[in-house]
Amino acid sequence: MPEGDTVFLTGRRLAQALVGQALKRGELRHPRLSTIDLAGRTVIGVRTVGKHIFVRFDNGTSLHNHLRMDGSWHVDRAGSRWRAPAHQVRAVLANASAQAIGVRLHDMELASTDKESARVAHLGPDLLNPEWTDSDLARAAQALAAQPAREIGLALMDQTVMAGVGNVYKAEVCFLLGVSPWAPVSSVDTAQAVTLSRDLLLRNALRPDRSTTGQRDRGRRLWVYEQTRRGCLRCGGRIHVADQGSGLDIRKTYYCPTCQPRR
Repeated sequence: MPEGDTVFLTGRRLAQALVGQALKRGELRHPRLSTIDLAGRTVIGVRTVGKHIFVRFDNGTSLHNHLRMDGSWHVDRAGSRWRAPAHQVRAVLANASAQAIGVRLHDMELASTDKESARVAHLGPDLLNPEWTDSDLARAAQALAAQPAREIGLALMDQTVMAGVGNVYKAEVCFLLGVSPWAPVSSVDTAQAVTLSRDLLLRNALRPDRSTTGQRDRGRRLWVYEQTRRGCLRCGGRIHVADQGSGLDIRKTYYCPTCQPRR
């Protein structure tokens, strides 16, 4: 599932390509939406909340979609060849100069713009909300601390606690906190965990080449995630990987047993 920074950057690219221009083509390839033609509508804004995207139109409606594990938006010049097979395309939004092709989108619906907040009311504070406040920090920290025995790795990815952290940031935040992903929430300062999560997402919100280490060289951008071949960038030790979670929520989790000892 894309991290919050990927969704935020996707929203920004959609806005740059579509906002302020009327659509020449507006198709929604979903059984419930297939009869809707958005051609002629003007895109007036794009909003992201955690991992949700809302494309707003001038008639007071918004296209709500979620990328989940495999969804994406491809933004190119108008008339460009699609970068995905037609049977995977769920939305086509094109104006005179640009096109946005929604591929394998999920949870697609067209609803009133004033109902957007209801669609994401179950989420915790959005870590990339430009209007983030100390109240949001306190709310997320309190929600994180509500289950002190829960594994911190699982709690960080709970979108009802705070919206935006995925499997990559889970591993990186745990490493920087110096705790095992299987350590209980009670072993960390929850306000620090929230602040660190937000800082890492903000650092990468406007660029595709994500880095949590501050380095730009390939192979040295992440501390532990998918670093089993190179080893820990801090101690040089071997990076381990193991499953965390259960059922549909199981994820490969990377950690350094030396820098993140189990307690």
